[in-house]
Order: sequence, then structure tokens, then C-alpha cells
Amino acid sequence: MGKKRESELKRSTPRQMESRSPGWLIADATSPSRGSRAVRQREWLQSDRGEGTGQAQHIERWQLIVRGRVQGVGYRSACCQKARELGLNGWVRNVSDGSVEVQAEGSLHNLVELRLWCERGPQGAEVHSVSHSQLAPSREDWFEIRR
Repeated sequence: MGKKRESELKRSTPRQMESRSPGWLIADATSPSRGSRAVRQREWLQSDRGEGTGQAQHIERWQLIVRGRVQGVGYRSACCQKARELGLNGWVRNVSDGSVEVQAEGSLHNLVELRLWCERGPQGAEVHSVSHSQLAPSREDWFEIRR
């Protein structure tokens, strides 16, 4: 194969990046566009109906309960940052029993990535368990720390 053909092939092949979690690849490195609330709702409605890209993206909402030494170690802040990096919507908060509750909404792949992160947590955290349940999507368009 000639040098010209090789360089054309390299440019036309999609670039894949390895995520920090073992066993997963992210197909492209571009982040989703962040438009206004109306634009995001229109995109969600189109994806629910299978319109737009021709490929419906299934949105799920998960509740994660993280137990262990997860309060007082920056867990909520780090979790919020990770969820935003993944383009997820929802919230994270401390619970009176010493656990942390996370409700996150987005694509299945990104939710799995967040759960894998929650099982490790930030430096200083000791995660003993992460339980998960599925909820109905609420179509929030932000991720926040709740008090």
C-alpha cells in the first residue's frame, strides 16, 4: 500500500480513545453539544421517537446508593465533576445514614462508566458497596450537588 493511501486511510478511520475504566472504548472524543433547555428537550423527544440521526439513543435514570467512608472526603464534588464529564444529568447528595445517593440520567454506557467510578470513588474514600436501581427519566438538563 502506498504512503498516500495509508495517510488517507488514517484520516478516514474514526479515532478511538481508551477510557480510564478497563474494558470500555469511547468511539469519539467530542463532547455532546450543550444548548438551551428547549434544544435539549427537542433532541430528547427526537431520540425517543427515533428521529434525527436515524438511531434512537435510549435514556435511562439510575439511583446509586454508595456505602462506606464516602462523606467528608470530597465524594460529592468529585462525583459531580465525573458526571458532568460524562454528560449525565441529575444530582448527588449525602444521606443521614452516612451513605451518598446519586441520581443520574443519560445513556447506558455513560451510566455504567459513572457506576464504575462510584465503586472506586475519589482518593481518600473507602467504598464498601454500590447498590443501583432504575427510575423513570425526568429529563433534567444539569447535574448538581444537593445538600
